[in-house]
Amino acid sequence: MFSPKLVLIDLDGTLVDSVPDLAHAVDAMRRDLDMPEHGEDAVRHWVGNGVERLVKRALTGELDGEPEPELYEKAYPIFYKHYLASNGVYSRLFPGVDEGLKILSDKGYKLGCVTNKAEGFTLPLLEAKGILHYFGVVVSGDTLSVKKPAPEPLWHAAKHFDVSPEESLMLGDSMHDVQAARNANFKVIAVSYGYNHGIDIAEANPDAIVDSFVELENLLN
Repeated sequence: MFSPKLVLIDLDGTLVDSVPDLAHAVDAMRRDLDMPEHGEDAVRHWVGNGVERLVKRALTGELDGEPEPELYEKAYPIFYKHYLASNGVYSRLFPGVDEGLKILSDKGYKLGCVTNKAEGFTLPLLEAKGILHYFGVVVSGDTLSVKKPAPEPLWHAAKHFDVSPEESLMLGDSMHDVQAARNANFKVIAVSYGYNHGIDIAEANPDAIVDSFVELENLLN
């Protein structure tokens, strides 16, 4: 059992399945570049490290691929334009998220969202999915000079609520979320779904794993 005062929650892969939005933008970018589409299944394997890395993966077809600089410089603004248009349109909340957030809110937990997604995409997505009001603070990828797995985004959110790391919990889907929590001295619960490049999140050794947000009610005092 966990007894936190603060619960921080990741966005992509934890709250929202945003792959449909991203895949739409990736394929639109590739069409504009006279390249064949990749499709949603490929994009689902590539997400999780920010849109810059996603664009590089979409151009090369490899997780660690590096496209020609000229091609990347041409492609990125095209992707950005299409993602602005698709953000929040095709994405969906994962099952149990809305119910789980309501349970956490009704029980009086302080809630924050900490994501590596830029604020210009984060706030509209949370608003479009109808869950922005649950969060007392939102720390995006460009709020600070560093992102997860650095601990500073989590500390920033905890300081906002005047809560210590030892009284705080991180909920996420990826290795970066677990690493950020460890670096920040937070407890961490991982969801079994989400985006972790095909690696079982159990390998990251979170403190617990849940299949749905509604299971949190049984883990939190």
